[in-house]
Amino acid sequence: MYNNGSGEVNARAHARPSGARGQPGVWRFDGGRFDGWRRAVAGGALSGLCALCGLCLLLAACQAPLRRNGDRFLLPHALADYDDSVFVWSDAGKAAPRIVDVQELADRLLPYDVVFFGEFHDHAGVHLAELRLLRALVARDPRWILSLEQFERDVQDVLDDYLAGHIGEVALQSRGRAWDNYASAYRPLLLFAASHHLPVIAAEAPQWAVDCVGAAGPDVLERFTPLERSTVAAELHVMPGAYRDKFMAFQQGSAAHGGGGTTPEALARADRSFAAQALRDDTMAESIAAALARYPGRKLLHVTGSFHVAGFLGTVERLRLREPRLKIAVIEPVEAQDPRAPAVTADDLAAASADLIVYPDPEEFVEGEDMSAWIAKMAAKRKAHACRYLPDVPSPTAGP
Repeated sequence: MYNNGSGEVNARAHARPSGARGQPGVWRFDGGRFDGWRRAVAGGALSGLCALCGLCLLLAACQAPLRRNGDRFLLPHALADYDDSVFVWSDAGKAAPRIVDVQELADRLLPYDVVFFGEFHDHAGVHLAELRLLRALVARDPRWILSLEQFERDVQDVLDDYLAGHIGEVALQSRGRAWDNYASAYRPLLLFAASHHLPVIAAEAPQWAVDCVGAAGPDVLERFTPLERSTVAAELHVMPGAYRDKFMAFQQGSAAHGGGGTTPEALARADRSFAAQALRDDTMAESIAAALARYPGRKLLHVTGSFHVAGFLGTVERLRLREPRLKIAVIEPVEAQDPRAPAVTADDLAAASADLIVYPDPEEFVEGEDMSAWIAKMAAKRKAHACRYLPDVPSPTAGP
């Protein structure tokens, strides 16, 4: 018997044989006669009862709060493989953390207006959990909206045509500028949405606009045409606080994002990068608010990178600036350091309504491996992202 964290529990009850040596169909006990069929039924019932008891014990272990060891909360079983994952509900650390299956998680999320599912973009286990949750939510209430960071606002018409069956996969991926891992990661969500007639929102700011703000700062938005300006948020919140501090710490430690340096030029570049990040968050928040206004009475599931929503920051806080009365939940993925003994920390729990504990990704580089070619490739990618209004100025690669 094994519970994989998605609510799929497999148990098998073994029936006892109904025969015995001696007279067929008859059991002898203490000189008396006991009908064999009665013994068989009783034995089968006992076996089934034992299996049921075992199932109850397993479910009770899942329902019980996780065992604490310092600032870590230990899961009761290992992660089986890369696709295995476990939901842990703690209501942002306000409740004792415990495992919930996807069905119970969906029940708990029904009172919320917006659910943010933070993801690791290249983790198959996270994408599988997203589909399972969407399926469970819609089974309880068909009035959901699916919102995606992975499609930019200016391709909403392309996405709508695809969902209506007017164009196929080739046009969606080319004209819709689908991500490289679209087929394995996001196509299942779109197909489910199409089959259940769910609106799907292309929520993200166009990459070229993000590049312009990263290269020149927010003032470059004044040079956009009215149509171009409509593809990004009308209000940009480039403000101090925990999210900015977190972003700057990420920038400092990331060679791929041109981090490092304390010169005035480096600091100015970091400020522009954060403005570009804010443009993405504000645009997604504005897209979500607009979708809820367009489809009154519906709830919304937004799939986005973990960085944008962890700790209820980024896109979440910008949505609250626009719609403070919304009830918002956040789901965050957490890589288990040791899949044989997975755990979640108190900080992880405080950052989300529910955590998704997943099998760790393999290391991108091992100690001593040459990273120079990879760094050069990232630098070339940044150089290729030049703003159309500043063609000679490369933009930093967009934030996390």
